This record gives sequence, C-alpha cells and structure tokens, in this order.
Amino acid sequence: MSIKVQRILNIATVLIALSTLPLMGLQNIKRFLPVSILIGIIEVINALIGKKRRWWVFYNKPNSYLFNEFPFNIGLFLVTSLWLMKWSYGKFIKFILLNAIGNAFFAYPFAKFARKIKYFTLVRLNHLQFFFYFFSKVFLFYGFQYLFEKYKKPN
Repeated sequence: MSIKVQRILNIATVLIALSTLPLMGLQNIKRFLPVSILIGIIEVINALIGKKRRWWVFYNKPNSYLFNEFPFNIGLFLVTSLWLMKWSYGKFIKFILLNAIGNAFFAYPFAKFARKIKYFTLVRLNHLQFFFYFFSKVFLFYGFQYLFEKYKKPN
C-alpha cells in the first residue's frame, strides 16, 4: 500500500468514525467520554510498548505512532468504545460479548486483510495473543465506568 493510500485510509477511518458521534447523543457522549479517554490513554501506552517490542509492524514509513496507530486509537478504538458503552452499559454479559466479537473481528479477519494489503502485520504476536491484547482492557473499561458512575456527583 502506498503512503498516499494509507494517509487517505487513515483520514477516512477517523472521519467516518467521528461522524457517527452525533447519532449517539450529547448526554451519552458526556457520560462515557471520560472513561473512554482514560482507556484510550492506556491503549496509547500499550501501543507504544507494542511498537517498541515489535508486536506488529506497519509497512510504510514514517514508522511513527501518529501516522500508524493514532488513527486506529482516535477513530476506531475511541468511537467504538463509546458506542459499546452506550449499547451495553449495565448489561455486563452483553458488554463482554460485544467486545469479544469486535476484538475477534479486528484480531482475525481484519489483521489478515491488513497484512494482505500491506498495511500492517503481526510480528511477535499471533492472532490469539492480539485478540487478548485488546480484550484484556475490556474489564478495566467496564470497571472504570462503574466506579465513575458510582462516585459521580449528581447534577
């Protein structure tokens, strides 16, 4: 994949994901955004560790977080986590199942497709480990939201 195509894909990923936010409603965004940002920060740290340990490699240069992982984190990861919270918060089993399905999709068919089009490839992680890399944060996410709701000051 050329750098130009990757840039277009990165921008489209972020814009398409962010364009769904108005459909969520301002109240839901306000409710779930703080914890989504917190988990997003944890994901940034994990992504930097993963890049350093070569858990995956993006084919194109520059090999920077901003060019490669950032569009996934700000577009797909942040927005998807907001939507999943909206659809399933308060229903733990549904939350776990929806996240498992989404993470499995990203770890298996999407990662294989990304390798095929030379976007990124897994190096030191297999697909199952990549799945657990994402899925491990699901419990933190739900727990943080539970604590946030529990200790939030009423309006």
